Amino acid sequence: MMTINKDIEAKILRYHFVEQWRVGTIASQLGIHHSVVDRVLSQAGFPKVERSPRASIIDPYLPFIRETLAQFPTLTAARLYEMVKQRGYPGGPSQFRQRISQLRPRRQPEAYLRLKTLPGEQAQVDWGLCRGVKHLCAHALNRKL
Repeated sequence: MMTINKDIEAKILRYHFVEQWRVGTIASQLGIHHSVVDRVLSQAGFPKVERSPRASIIDPYLPFIRETLAQFPTLTAARLYEMVKQRGYPGGPSQFRQRISQLRPRRQPEAYLRLKTLPGEQAQVDWGLCRGVKHLCAHALNRKL
């Protein structure tokens, strides 16, 4: 983690609380990343500034999309896009696909147990990498000991 000098920290605090600049403005003016500004503000004892979600052109269609995905969880985003477009959606397919990936119901991950063995208790072989196994085995069996 990079340390910020005290002068930069003072500028960040002054710009944010006295000048009322936004985090992104401070970051661009000082040539630092916005997460650095957030970190300095949180280390100063102030909570992180929550960015409010902006309204999207897909918002009016979300109830229909959620309802359709609940009924047909494997429906493709392209087909869903066509259905929503027929209902008046003015946006493009790439933004729509990205939003659908966030809304699509997720499968529950399967639980599994890790197999733990002591050294020498179990052996594993990947036979896919052995070429000419028949030849090697035949050669080994015919060899005199």
